[in-house]
Amino acid sequence: MRGAVGKPAWLVGIDLGTTNTVVAYANAADAQAGINLFAIEQLLAPGEVGARPLLPSLRYHPAAGELAVGDLQLPWPQQDVEHAVLGALARQLGAQVPGRLVSSAKSWLSHANVDRQAPILPWGADADVAKVSPVAASASYLAYVRAAWNHRFPDSPLEEQELVLTIPASFDEGARALTLEAARLAGLPTLRLVEEPQAAFYDYLQRRRDTLRADLADTRRILVCDVGGGTTDFSLIDVAFDEDGEPQLTRSSVGNHLILGGDNMDLALAHLVETRMAAGVEGGMKLSAARLSQLMERCRAAKELLLSNDAPESATVTLLGAGSRLIGASRSADVTREEVAALVVDGFFPKVELGETAKKGRAGIVEFGLPYAQDAAITRHLASFLHQHQGELPDTLLLNGGVFRADALARRLAATLEHWRGQPLTILHNDNPDVAVARGAVAYALARRGQAPRIGGGSPRSYFLVLGEAGKDNRAVCILPRASASGEEIRLSERLFALRLGRPVRFHLASSISEAGTPPKLGDIVDLDAGEYLRLPPLASVLHDKQDAGDKREITVQLATVMTEVGTLEVHCVAEADAGQRWLLEFQLRGEEEKHAETSTASPHVKEAIEKIERIFGGKAQKVDTKEVRQLRQHLERGLGGRESWETPLLRQLFDALLQRARGRRRSAEHERVWLNLAGYCLRPGYGDALDPWRIEQLWALFDTGIQHHKDNQVCAEWWTLWRRVAGGLSTQQQLRLLDDFAFNLQADAAQRGSRPVTLVNGSDDDMLRLGASLERIPGAYKAEVGAWLIKRLQKADSEAADTNTLWALARVGARQPFHGSAHEVVDSATVAEWLAMLLALDWKKTEPAAFAATHLARMTGDRSRDIADDLCATVLARLKAVGAPPLWQAMVSEVTQLDEAVTRRMLGEALPPGLKLIG
Repeated sequence: MRGAVGKPAWLVGIDLGTTNTVVAYANAADAQAGINLFAIEQLLAPGEVGARPLLPSLRYHPAAGELAVGDLQLPWPQQDVEHAVLGALARQLGAQVPGRLVSSAKSWLSHANVDRQAPILPWGADADVAKVSPVAASASYLAYVRAAWNHRFPDSPLEEQELVLTIPASFDEGARALTLEAARLAGLPTLRLVEEPQAAFYDYLQRRRDTLRADLADTRRILVCDVGGGTTDFSLIDVAFDEDGEPQLTRSSVGNHLILGGDNMDLALAHLVETRMAAGVEGGMKLSAARLSQLMERCRAAKELLLSNDAPESATVTLLGAGSRLIGASRSADVTREEVAALVVDGFFPKVELGETAKKGRAGIVEFGLPYAQDAAITRHLASFLHQHQGELPDTLLLNGGVFRADALARRLAATLEHWRGQPLTILHNDNPDVAVARGAVAYALARRGQAPRIGGGSPRSYFLVLGEAGKDNRAVCILPRASASGEEIRLSERLFALRLGRPVRFHLASSISEAGTPPKLGDIVDLDAGEYLRLPPLASVLHDKQDAGDKREITVQLATVMTEVGTLEVHCVAEADAGQRWLLEFQLRGEEEKHAETSTASPHVKEAIEKIERIFGGKAQKVDTKEVRQLRQHLERGLGGRESWETPLLRQLFDALLQRARGRRRSAEHERVWLNLAGYCLRPGYGDALDPWRIEQLWALFDTGIQHHKDNQVCAEWWTLWRRVAGGLSTQQQLRLLDDFAFNLQADAAQRGSRPVTLVNGSDDDMLRLGASLERIPGAYKAEVGAWLIKRLQKADSEAADTNTLWALARVGARQPFHGSAHEVVDSATVAEWLAMLLALDWKKTEPAAFAATHLARMTGDRSRDIADDLCATVLARLKAVGAPPLWQAMVSEVTQLDEAVTRRMLGEALPPGLKLIG
């Protein structure tokens, strides 16, 4: 079937779910033809292809030679050179072989503490297993759907149809942007986003369109509760009636993002079964992350069986052995229907009162690297959601998500809501929660064409520009009110901004799903401390004149904001004098920990400080003696206070002043020493401010030129101190470049040193020790090599100072929880166990740094792929207690905890800027 020229033949909805991917479609030219499910051809067994409506959102990465080429043959040409297995066969193989299954990629898209575009999945897999990024994994499912569709409809390629892709209502702008990037990588650059709870309700509207007036006659507020495999979403839809008695629907509220769903329930059951399997095993049994993932797949099937209608009394969960001992090493455990009900129903849907809101905390279970919600009780999260959104309690409930196939869970949630209301609840029938979202995405496309009922409501959030005025950093102005219509640009005309072309500009934004009292209007000022506000990644850009890229003039602009038809927020700077000149500001998705940095007002003495910097490093030649250069820091401190009190905004102003005068550092060795020392101090730790990526880019441009006074040992030392201090802002490629120089300085022989390029700066062993320990973004295998060098150095150490420095570096290199690096690049736990064995041989009473290093190597993260074995952890903990180690050190080994300021300072080698908090 081919549509008219330039027009799509089909309306297609894609539910890219955590557990399954589902596709539905309808004839674009015939609204009455109905919505169909697209049966996706996939591997059901090696060499066996069949069509199924659900495509498991899984990838299995087989070992070399594990499967024959013919076993993986699909009806269309394959472009995956690594021969990853997708579909039902991936689930089957993943349940049999540990450590090769990519799952829950969607949950990773909203996890800001890892690099979501780095190859990190399967999480915790062995080094010989191919890995993909969460974005690439998501893209592969969409690309598979595209290939299957184009095989069936060669005259109507999927990329030419009207596409709607569903996302959790709670996805922030970063996760939405990454979802769109995955679609682009899959060859689907043009589509719209719709929120999953809305799509589920659109499906209901479409199925009941002929009786909708009667069905909703007594309904005033509907709660859509969508609990999928990885996320939980709540939405409220208000119902009113027009003069003709037709229902008018408005989506009024959405909930915050919760990584809480069926995966958590499967994990809880897997922990129970693991404990049961370990009974009778000498020394107990703790599964690896890969084996636990395998057990979760088995527990998922048992859970669905035991919570279904006419469920058996019990089910047996079997975990196969590995390799040649596949059968002989298998273990089994029985779980009963009552146990599963108690664990899942009472654990995740407990009976609570309306006033019992969810427990707050930074994170709960950290398993497979994902920070699951701290409070597992979905009913308490629902109570919190309803408390945030004042008004009548919902009188009608629509449930969606695969977990509600278990009737016990649906009944418990409905009973809880009825208890809160004190009266019966209307339940809207969802005939198939597995496919409702995909069908609803098509119904949404029909509604946009005026061919089906439509839900109003516009933007689910209000957006605010943080003002950052003196003493009023908690104030913000509304730039996009909640319920603003999609596609309608709103300009904040009453506020003007003076911006300089060719220089970076940044804006800090916040959003809110609920505000006390009347929702704010455009231009209203709000207090960010007075409500549930979420700080967004900053908007930053460098604005260039389109005709003259070198133009540095200052222009006046206004902000224009729009909730796009695609479903994402866009903010433009628009020139006041020429509205045709406009620049799109983009969210900075790397380093989202920046939102923890506090803005503050700069010291009134900044101008004087910059004048002092100008005097030493400025372009105009001034008579400045060596002593004045050397004492620049002391002179700055007289006006600004001790440098340990300089906060991030002040530090960055000083760095900017130094960067503008970087050429002045070459005047003398003293100039260069002072410039390098101050620049590194003012930009540490390399992130924490929205413009730090731009600053790092400008600073890195100096790297290849090296230093002017390369024969001055102190200048060389300050050079390496600078890069150590800002390492947190360097990319993996930049850190690997530093690692090259690190290796040369440690390994080069006399002949090689004699022919070194002048730009390759000499570094002492101590310089290299501190630098190597700070490179958290290099691969774990390289860190292991650095650690091996440290171990040899430790064994040769002939002084306490050498021991202290080496042990500090070993703590950084082998840390289970990095400060700025991604968790997937830590040194493997087996190597760290060897290092711990060496540390345990030392006398910790005489060598206190050994206890400090052991604490960080044994630190508990809750992630099995990073944590050391329980027995070794217990040995370290017992030793810490025996030597009277600080309570925090002991807690770090026995539970998931946060570092205090003193430990953070010791680990980083110096204090962070005041107000900047590392999440690690």
